[in-house]
Amino acid sequence: MILAAKLIDIQTREVMLNIEDARTVGVLAGDRVQIINNVNGLSVAAFVDTTTTIIPRGTIGIYSRTNERLSVEDGMEVEVRVAERPASLTHIKKKMDGERLSKEETYAVIEAIVAEDLSPAEITAYITACYINEMDMDEVEHLTRAMVDTGEKIDFHAHPIVDKHSIGGVPGNKISLLVVPIIAASGLKIPKTSSRAITGAGGTADLMEVLAPVEFSATEVQQMTMKVGGVIVWGGATNIAPADDHIIIHEYPFRIDARGQMIASVMAKKYAVGADLVVIDIPVGLHAKVPTVQEGRKLAREFIDIGERLNMRVECAVTYGDSPVGRTIGPNLEVREALAILEGKKEPGSLLQKSIAIAGIALEMSGKAPIGRGSQMAGEILAKGAALAKFKDIIGIQGGDPDVKAEDIGPGSLEFVVNAPANGYVIELNNRSLISLARLAGAPNDRGAGILLHAKKGSRVQKGEPIFTIYAERGWRLQKAIEEGRRLMPVVVEGMLLDRVPHEVTWE
Repeated sequence: MILAAKLIDIQTREVMLNIEDARTVGVLAGDRVQIINNVNGLSVAAFVDTTTTIIPRGTIGIYSRTNERLSVEDGMEVEVRVAERPASLTHIKKKMDGERLSKEETYAVIEAIVAEDLSPAEITAYITACYINEMDMDEVEHLTRAMVDTGEKIDFHAHPIVDKHSIGGVPGNKISLLVVPIIAASGLKIPKTSSRAITGAGGTADLMEVLAPVEFSATEVQQMTMKVGGVIVWGGATNIAPADDHIIIHEYPFRIDARGQMIASVMAKKYAVGADLVVIDIPVGLHAKVPTVQEGRKLAREFIDIGERLNMRVECAVTYGDSPVGRTIGPNLEVREALAILEGKKEPGSLLQKSIAIAGIALEMSGKAPIGRGSQMAGEILAKGAALAKFKDIIGIQGGDPDVKAEDIGPGSLEFVVNAPANGYVIELNNRSLISLARLAGAPNDRGAGILLHAKKGSRVQKGEPIFTIYAERGWRLQKAIEEGRRLMPVVVEGMLLDRVPHEVTWE
């Protein structure tokens, strides 16, 4: 069918047809059509939207992303046909039925995701299938390699290249802001590519963006790392393992992180940046992603297995995940806390101890420190100010203000203090509920939103003393977080829950 093109400034791989023309072509909304530019011979498959009023009969609305591959002009005639279904849909259905995918089938799915040949619904089906029907280790390896081979890679001539990653699930886990500069200050190279928040209140990239830009090409990441020893950037801007970021976008609404996809996601990013030595942080706890130490050890063995298949040496730290790391949750609050440690503050102990422990493992793996002395060396690097100086270098080379101080970064202007309802001990901090409250308050998009914990698990509190403060930048978000806090009950003091929220609340 020949139709006249009308260009529409919408950034998706779709076209819009009048519903009568769609019937003539033989497609429904959500189907695919092939559009052919007979002038230059280019063609592209795109998903169909239909309308009865926006686009008249005889015209096809071509969205901007579609036209990037087609190069038509307004009013130009194009040929429109029914497009064949990609073979990758058959492979996704196979996984939905509980069968395992071969290397070739996995590559076909990932190539289709990267080429944007699959609709959001089709990508979601693949994610859900892998979530319900767990991948075996061969499938995880195939997925890891496919993610790497469909994107850019970084090749460093100097070795070893070190990297670290936390699987997440614990609020306030801002240790990369300490670990990366400690490792870089030791003379090692650490190109840390990070993700934005999926299920949390702030991914490492969200935190670093408080201090400096995080979107760079793979070439820029390599150059910056060689110059100052390390970077902390958003992996989604590098075209390193790009399929991972497409998958993350569709995981986000469901707050899911399928085990096999999570392993592949982590290891693909490390493999693509040329890492030789990788430390994986696996927090375990009742409200963490991994509930028990036994499950943590099993996951650690799987990471190590994939590392061996990719010729990377991987060590895993099974860490305490029943309580937030430090006392803050949310971008500005977490960055301020991390900077304070770099500047010489000794508290909170959980943040300091975990950071030097993870950095210490990397120092031992590289041979920079003797076995059993890595944490001590990491602590010394931190204590003498070398990590702070290196972090300033990293902030500076990424385009931020290297002279920024912890005191320069503040939380949102609106706050609500939750007080202890009775004398007693804090006997539970529900990580998931705390993350939910921080997100409801606006984190990570509102950088000043989050939670400051005044009392942690095991702390003794008196009636009326503050347990935690919720910060926000917008009143309606703070109100929503307060209301939801009554239902979520994130802090328990000897069986007592959050105090009553008064009916009248006035915002200034």
